[in-house]
Amino acid sequence: MEWKLDDNRPIWIQLQEQLTRKILSGWYRAGERLPSVRELAAEAGVNPNTMQRALAGLDMEGLTVTNRTTGRTVTEDNAVLEGMRATLAADIIRHFYESAAELGYTKEQALELLKRRDG
Repeated sequence: MEWKLDDNRPIWIQLQEQLTRKILSGWYRAGERLPSVRELAAEAGVNPNTMQRALAGLDMEGLTVTNRTTGRTVTEDNAVLEGMRATLAADIIRHFYESAAELGYTKEQALELLKRRDG
């Protein structure tokens, strides 16, 4: 997995966001065991404590479940996964409309741009 990190925002938040997208996109499937904290930290080039903080955030959101014997796995609760997917999609759409508005487009014009681009 390629990690894209910048110094403008807390690293753990960026890690949590990227892991969330990997889970919601199916990179990590429901019920799948995630690599260990140390493995993920080494892969991302960050301190294990930073990665642990990101993973704890996933636990709090309900995207992952931690078990002392089997490690951390992706939740098998489809309602949680679909809810988070819908929330993330809504954020992307809101950001698109806000960015289009900054360019002077109305919501309807921005939607028309999407339709033309898609076709």
